[in-house]
Amino acid sequence: MKDLLRDLDRWRKQGKRVALARVVDIEGSGPREPGAAMAVSEDGEVIGSVSGGCVESAVVTEALDVLATGARRMVSFGYSDDDAFAVGLTCGGTVHLFLEPLDW
Repeated sequence: MKDLLRDLDRWRKQGKRVALARVVDIEGSGPREPGAAMAVSEDGEVIGSVSGGCVESAVVTEALDVLATGARRMVSFGYSDDDAFAVGLTCGGTVHLFLEPLDW
């Protein structure tokens, strides 16, 4: 999360709306540990990583929807899901993320 602070501060100063995604749990093998974070600005700019690249595009879609609705949510991506290969999560585990709009 500390790695994101400089860019988050820049976005805050620019008045951008931002959604934050954080890894809150993993089951089995996971690409990133709990606490890993990624932020998405309202214009689709991304900082950080929650999966080392394997589900980031799906997380961006979820984050933009969080910004559109204002609703926090939990999302999970796992190998057992039908969409696991479609989103690129091939590590064999499941990653659970919490997404929320960032309140400046």
